[in-house]
Amino acid sequence: MTSDEKFMKAALAEAKKAAAEDEVPVGAVIVKDQKIIARAHNKKEKNGCAVDHAEVLAIKKATKKTGNWWLEGCTLYVTLEPCAMCAGAIVNSRLDRVVYGAKDPRFGFLGSLATLDEDYPLNHKFQKQSGVLGEECSSVLTAFFAAKRAKSKKN
Repeated sequence: MTSDEKFMKAALAEAKKAAAEDEVPVGAVIVKDQKIIARAHNKKEKNGCAVDHAEVLAIKKATKKTGNWWLEGCTLYVTLEPCAMCAGAIVNSRLDRVVYGAKDPRFGFLGSLATLDEDYPLNHKFQKQSGVLGEECSSVLTAFFAAKRAKSKKN
């Protein structure tokens, strides 16, 4: 198992926590010096806040842990390709690298709809790696939404 797979497994554990809380199952971890410094999962429903995506919550935790909003030297692992808002947060927090599992053809802003740091003249660029444990990340989302649809049909 590669280190990317190891850390994506930790993000998947967060995604499964989100699913257990009836949140869209997206999980994220931030790693610095091969150690996880922040973990988070979606909490939009619980907190009643549209911006409480896993990535944003992980960035907030990491900045508290490091004492600095610049997260240089850090890698974000997230189970789903970040949306435009989260891609903007990644740029603004100066993360060095983002590794994600499943592509998001509807909202993804690191390759699917656009590639924020490449398509626009922004002040920060970062490395991107997609598809790490992609099938496993996709299956968590697919199972969650299938269960939601089945429950909706029953009601």
